Amino acid sequence: MTDTADPAGSLMPAVFVGHGSPMNALEHNRYTEAWRAFGASVPAPRAVLAISAHWYTNATAVTAMTRPRIIHDFYGFPDELFAFDYPAPGHPGVAKLVAHTVAPVWVGLDLDSWGLDHGTWSVLAHMFPDADVPVVQLSLNALQPLDYHLDLGARLAPLRREGVLIVASGNIVHNLQRIDWSRPGGAYDWNDRFDEAASALLGERPGDILELADHDDFGLAVPTPDHFIPLVYVAALAATAGETLDVLVAGPTFGSISMTGYTLGAT
Repeated sequence: MTDTADPAGSLMPAVFVGHGSPMNALEHNRYTEAWRAFGASVPAPRAVLAISAHWYTNATAVTAMTRPRIIHDFYGFPDELFAFDYPAPGHPGVAKLVAHTVAPVWVGLDLDSWGLDHGTWSVLAHMFPDADVPVVQLSLNALQPLDYHLDLGARLAPLRREGVLIVASGNIVHNLQRIDWSRPGGAYDWNDRFDEAASALLGERPGDILELADHDDFGLAVPTPDHFIPLVYVAALAATAGETLDVLVAGPTFGSISMTGYTLGAT
């Protein structure tokens, strides 16, 4: 795999994935099959820039180590999941490119505090199962409002011409307090309503994604912003390109989670 941008300057696709349970790293279902098909369909990336709900912290940073560690940021799961490894290399050069591209917005280079959390590796294990694509991960700055993330997502757009595949990972609807384990493929009415409203908006006016914060079901669908914010980045990329988002795969799980994902520029 070469470490150069596409000489033709074509735009690399981007994707938002509803990652759900970390057990998806080990399972094969219609969501993981969609992720695998997407990975097989895109041009070989120079690197992946992962934007995961699970690095929600008080600064904006990007991993810049050559060998990011795998973080098992959960508990109560089988030993097999804790033993799972995804030894993708990092890419300090692309990390520096990220920081340069979004300037004057400041992005710190993280050399030792984070790595790849399950929002990243549980998805990439299906998209790029050989772990041969370098990965850098961008944090979500919890101190900043949604419009900061919309702006930062737009600033990341030039990376698509540099061979960087942006993979955002969260869940449009993510309310762990309302989970109903008896409904593995079902949804509460408010889950369906919010998911459908998001789909309609992203398919027509992705740059207006922050209108969803005024939706009647936003409080139930997004009780905390961490899993929603990654979608804001891909919506910003779409708006910057003058494009809309296409559904990759759709559906709810356990009543209060949406697994819906979206692609930008994928064939």
